[in-house]
Amino acid sequence: MTRSGRLAERHPGFGVFVVGLGTLVVPFDSSVNVAFPHIIRGFDLAIPSIQWVIIAYTLTYAALTLVFGRVSDMLGYRRIFQMGNVSGAVAFLACAAAPSFGWLLGARVLQGVGAALALSCGPALATSLYPEDQRARILGIYTMMFGIGSALGTVLAGELVQHFGWRAVFWFRAPIALLAFALTWLLPPPAPRGQQTFDAQGAALLVLAVTGLLLTLNQLRVVDQSPWGCLAAAAVTIMGAVGFIRRETTTAQPILDLRFFRDPDFALVTAAHALLNLAAFSTMLLMPFFLDRFGELSVPAAGLALASSPLGIVLAGPVAGWLGRRLPPRRLALIGAAAMAVAQVIASMATAPANIPLLTANMFLQGFGLGLFQVAYFDISTATIPREDRGVAGSLVMMTRTLGVVTSATLLTLVFQTIQTRSASAGLSDGIAFLAGFHAAFHVAAAISILAVLSGLARGWASAR
Repeated sequence: MTRSGRLAERHPGFGVFVVGLGTLVVPFDSSVNVAFPHIIRGFDLAIPSIQWVIIAYTLTYAALTLVFGRVSDMLGYRRIFQMGNVSGAVAFLACAAAPSFGWLLGARVLQGVGAALALSCGPALATSLYPEDQRARILGIYTMMFGIGSALGTVLAGELVQHFGWRAVFWFRAPIALLAFALTWLLPPPAPRGQQTFDAQGAALLVLAVTGLLLTLNQLRVVDQSPWGCLAAAAVTIMGAVGFIRRETTTAQPILDLRFFRDPDFALVTAAHALLNLAAFSTMLLMPFFLDRFGELSVPAAGLALASSPLGIVLAGPVAGWLGRRLPPRRLALIGAAAMAVAQVIASMATAPANIPLLTANMFLQGFGLGLFQVAYFDISTATIPREDRGVAGSLVMMTRTLGVVTSATLLTLVFQTIQTRSASAGLSDGIAFLAGFHAAFHVAAAISILAVLSGLARGWASAR
């Protein structure tokens, strides 16, 4: 065994710490949201222009994550993770140094590439360092680290922007990424891989389909102004998806072996993961506005209340890892979905003035439920897909999460705005109209969570072994 391998063996937590450190820089991107007003002023932009800061980054890593998962299975997880660390560090410095808005968008695309590289193989790299009987525990810790990044991002951003300006939300992550890169050399080197081929055509079709889907969702916001743009993006999505499915069912070494989806349980838990992330994002999307209107809290206090949701994910990670050794993963997934459903139903009944203790506990429950479900899905995915394809398994989890969040930002916003506008047109006061839209969006989120629970019960997950 090499010296690096012996180090990882002597210190069992070292490997997952290194992977977690390199992954933290991705959820830290929540800090950029805090800097949006300052970026707009810095480049003298109109407010709608800020959406491209989100799109350039999210579209890139959502489209490439699964492709890079396949590449990591071929070239080795450590190598791809290191590439993600380096490209991420370069991107953070490029964003911080951006002399123009166009430069910033280009650097955000590079940041998306770095995020896709790191996320595509992070779970696979972490689990590859430990025995299989510790898989659930390691995936729980990985989920916990992701939650820590999401929770700390917004907290750190306020101080960084106040003292150093908006560029700080980018450059503070470069040293973290470089430190993770340096430490990865102390992990065991990748094992030799057999002869494999990369399905470039399938990869291109997948990127086309995901890109088309995200652009379609973006165009839905202005479909009444530009219906042809939405139709064109939808056509690209359909062509890419149909072409990808045809390609993957005929090639010998596909990007993603679609035969796994013949298992109804695996297909259901994959769809449920995307849907539950769609439902869960309702909290971060709409609850800040509810607290601003009816919470009577200072900005820092409101931020702490909102942090209860990612805190739930943080604490769910190790709990799920412990439960994963005692409960079947499908039963754990059902418990997580049920906790989310309860939280969404309670949120859909929120009234003014806001009951802050109840809402804070409820947001924690929603995050905790999502954390349990995600660890269970990680476990199911890595158990279903062969060990040599762990990069694809982990990246499938991250891609479905991203698609759920992006879809939520469009769908729930449309529900909220539609009902709010109708209520205002009917003569209701501004506050009552807001509550009508808020309740409608959370009713949709609750219905989605309940659907996931009922589907799991129908498949017998409550008694799964």
